[in-house]
Amino acid sequence: MKVITKYLSLAALMLACTGSVSAQETTAKFPLIPYPAQLTAGEGSFTITAKTSIVTSNAFNTEAYALKDLLRKGLGKPIEVSKVKKAHAINLVYDASITTPEAYRMSVTKEQVVIRAKDPAGVFHAVETIRQLLPVGVEAGVVQKQLSLPVVAIEDAPVYEWRGMHLDVSRHFFSVSYLKKFIDRMALYKMNKLHLHLTDDQGWRIEIKKYPLLTQAGAWRTFNNQDSACIKKAKDNPDFVIDKEHIIQKDGKTLYGGFYTQDEMKGVVAYAAARHIDIVPEIDMPGHMMAAINSYPFLTCDGENKWGELFTKPICPCNETTFEFAENVFTEIMQIFPSKYIHIGGDEVDRTNWGKSEACKALMAKEGIKDLAGLHSYFINRMEKFFNSKGRKLIGWDEVIEGGISPTAIIMYWRTWVPDAPVKAVKNGNTVIMTPGEPLYFDNQPDQYSVSRVYHFNPVPKVLNAEEAKSIIGAQANLWSEMIPSEKRADYMYMPRMTALSEMLWTHQESEYDSYLQRLTEQYKRMDALKINYRLPDLPNLLNQYVFTKEGKLSITSPLPGLTIRYTTDGTLPDTKSPVLPSPLTISKSELVRVAAFTPTGTRGDVYNLNYTQQQMLGPVKIAPPKPGLTATYYKAFFKKTALMQNAKVDSTFSTDKIEVPATVKAPSFGITYKGYIDVPTDGIYSFYLTCDDGGVLYIGDKTVVDNDGNHSAQERSGQVALKMGAHPFKLDFIEGGGGFKLLLKYSVNGSAPQDVPASWFKN
Repeated sequence: MKVITKYLSLAALMLACTGSVSAQETTAKFPLIPYPAQLTAGEGSFTITAKTSIVTSNAFNTEAYALKDLLRKGLGKPIEVSKVKKAHAINLVYDASITTPEAYRMSVTKEQVVIRAKDPAGVFHAVETIRQLLPVGVEAGVVQKQLSLPVVAIEDAPVYEWRGMHLDVSRHFFSVSYLKKFIDRMALYKMNKLHLHLTDDQGWRIEIKKYPLLTQAGAWRTFNNQDSACIKKAKDNPDFVIDKEHIIQKDGKTLYGGFYTQDEMKGVVAYAAARHIDIVPEIDMPGHMMAAINSYPFLTCDGENKWGELFTKPICPCNETTFEFAENVFTEIMQIFPSKYIHIGGDEVDRTNWGKSEACKALMAKEGIKDLAGLHSYFINRMEKFFNSKGRKLIGWDEVIEGGISPTAIIMYWRTWVPDAPVKAVKNGNTVIMTPGEPLYFDNQPDQYSVSRVYHFNPVPKVLNAEEAKSIIGAQANLWSEMIPSEKRADYMYMPRMTALSEMLWTHQESEYDSYLQRLTEQYKRMDALKINYRLPDLPNLLNQYVFTKEGKLSITSPLPGLTIRYTTDGTLPDTKSPVLPSPLTISKSELVRVAAFTPTGTRGDVYNLNYTQQQMLGPVKIAPPKPGLTATYYKAFFKKTALMQNAKVDSTFSTDKIEVPATVKAPSFGITYKGYIDVPTDGIYSFYLTCDDGGVLYIGDKTVVDNDGNHSAQERSGQVALKMGAHPFKLDFIEGGGGFKLLLKYSVNGSAPQDVPASWFKN
């Protein structure tokens, strides 16, 4: 970890004179996210009033006025910014000895505040630290006669230089005002890269003056299947209501869309730059170009614009008119975005038509290109040379390495099912940014483990040595918006996960997770003041399916102070008028209990559907002679549901005593059935927790215990079954549709802590 320690002993000595502060008190007093690299707490405070001054040099003028604006919200009046040294002031000091970019030192005593940095970004991060130390009312403009900062010495610097968030504005569109909110929240948590996905099949979102149809036509669409899915979900969840400001009536049609003018986007870029956030534009080529091809069909090899087996037809890399178009588009993009990074996408390309094109056959023969993957790389490499000629660096999704890529391109890794892709890129000399789908695709539905998975993610693959690890410059979370039709839904999907990401990239201290959770609890108050529609913490220890023999008991501990848990048993959604859940709720018949937490303002958290079934204990069966392990049947095919394996051709069988996918399985899509018996040692209510990517269903005896079926990202589902001691028929069906597979089964009995199922329990 990169930290600055030159003046730490002096600061510590200064604060030691004021008294000692326990670690627990420090966490409560300094609920900072990300937590500083080094923090030494003291006693007392520095008082800020309208008479306090900010003293700065010209080097930090912008940051001084950012601090002035912040303090004006809390004091109700501006304070002076001065170039002249003042008593009882906040001093912004240039310090050439600080060599790490974005680093700062901050000393708060009762008499003054001194912020030292070499670059403006470091000063700005110190301002954001001050922001988090001020009362949360500052965010809402609550005025006080004076503000105070606790006495403290901080030495701080980021571990990773790329601390990013991605926002897809193509599938669903987001307003300029929301982009600015998004940027403000990133700045609060010291994130520094905003990757804007501006174009895709579903919409072109940035004005290109040379090709006006890109936005006149390409920015609008009739409702598609993603919109329809959101409209269906909106019946139960208002976060899925499509933002009406992006819906228009034109020529008798209802159209969805929108775009940013160049002037609007230049304003957003300037807004971000003032907060030391670099906006990286993505114009996706050669695939995902349907919105452009609709108006400019000359871009394809054959004039067709339609969906292939998986993806839309790409633009043609064998015609000079394609490169003329691409260079014209990116020339205007570079005039809007000063970032040295330009993202070209390059992912999910259906190359079928290229293989049929006479122009492509001729080009491949002329250039010595062996295959279509090489032709793909020809396009990317040629565009990189164009970018480089303009002083820019090309970023591409990790598919671009498949046909060969220059070592100067930057690779953004996302395909968790190709774990060696970032390693190959590093070995090739490329710089790599980590954005794996698990856990950094924030459009994946969050669950009780999501924040922990993000916090504990290590961007550096274990197989890289220390020197190679330097090529991993950071990570970002991606927010794809197919199922995110509103600003409220976007808030819910990335908060609070972004706070875990920020600390992982800035501080990178896995051992501080418990401290982080305590600090996060305090941060929720700031999010409330900022009107962020964050996801409330999960209600703890709940299952999807419950069984009981005589009666069931439901008790839920609130995960946050001030939350009220309400419930229904008539199938309706809980609302603010639903009864408060007693402790415990007694259940005496099979029924659905729906519960949700509510904030004091009436905001509802996730609705939990708890299915209770009255069940007699299943008796054991006799198996003789028992053999250890289960029989696993392997199907090498694609399945949308586990039931489709019943009539599929068997590829092979094997024995196993573990519920896991063996390392020998290499197919991108497959299914496995694990079958035999589970021999439990005691009577009881057994809970099972099944995590699948993609789908799985667990059967014990004649009961479906856990249904986690279908193609989806890694998610846990749970259920119960009442079992008498002994052996019971066991079957687990698992399918992988293509991607980063995951399979995990845990159990508990009579309310014990979840743990792995012992291998000795499996028989056949």
